[in-house]
Amino acid sequence: MHCPFCGHEDTQVKDSRACEDGTAIRRRRVCSGCQLRFTTIERIQLRELSVLKADGRRAPFDRDKLARSIRVALRKRPVEEEQQEQLVTRLVRLLEASGETEVSSQKIGELAMDALRAVDDVAYVRFASVYRDFREVEAFSKILADMNPIPSAEELLRTPKHAVQAPPAKERRSKNETP
Repeated sequence: MHCPFCGHEDTQVKDSRACEDGTAIRRRRVCSGCQLRFTTIERIQLRELSVLKADGRRAPFDRDKLARSIRVALRKRPVEEEQQEQLVTRLVRLLEASGETEVSSQKIGELAMDALRAVDDVAYVRFASVYRDFREVEAFSKILADMNPIPSAEELLRTPKHAVQAPPAKERRSKNETP
């Protein structure tokens, strides 16, 4: 492996560890030319995927592009970086396991939206707004309306199943009663 700092061809592996739930190997390397250290990550690749774009072009699948999109959607959300990486890994494994060598960009986008919706509703809306190219407020309103609605305070108070109820009469005790 070439050193990213000086381009020297000889680097040594100093440490190797499994990461991403055993689906990748993290290697710590040192360059024998400049003595600087760097990290590489090796992942299993089941098959070479290509993406069929909406305009008919084909491009090689880029895991890092998918990861960047997921990270942007989850920015400043309460989702750990490790969980984000696991999400991306699951999506890639799902695409590779489909048996197809060519996947539409639409399928990738829909899978990513479904995965984000299961993790964080705000990230889902962020991703959908870019993926579906929202240009008007109405598009946001529609996607929010399609999500499971959160009942208003008025609805919660009117609905008996949400009301706080006293325990049955047998279980009620006075302050002076001992158990």
